[in-house]
Amino acid sequence: MIIIVIFTLIISALTFASDKDIVKIQGIIMEVDLKRNMMIVNEKRFVWDPKTIVCDERGASMTVDKLKTNHWVYIEGVDDRVNKRVIAKKIYLLPKNVGSKKKQP
Repeated sequence: MIIIVIFTLIISALTFASDKDIVKIQGIIMEVDLKRNMMIVNEKRFVWDPKTIVCDERGASMTVDKLKTNHWVYIEGVDDRVNKRVIAKKIYLLPKNVGSKKKQP
């Protein structure tokens, strides 16, 4: 019984530790470099890979070449502290700034 409790606590600790690396941010694209698969949003560097999901404001899939400076985006990614960047897992193009009441949990 004690082993099960300790195992559960260890798994919970690892889960919470990994949540610290999750980044969710909304902001304006300040710079886009399609050759380097990189963009700057809110003065933070984001990169994407072939597995990154990119959607327009209606939720339809789109290509990254549609991302332009001064567009609003919402990004979910993983913090890569070693390389001082965030690896984007999902990028959503927004029609404008979405207020805190309309943001999804």
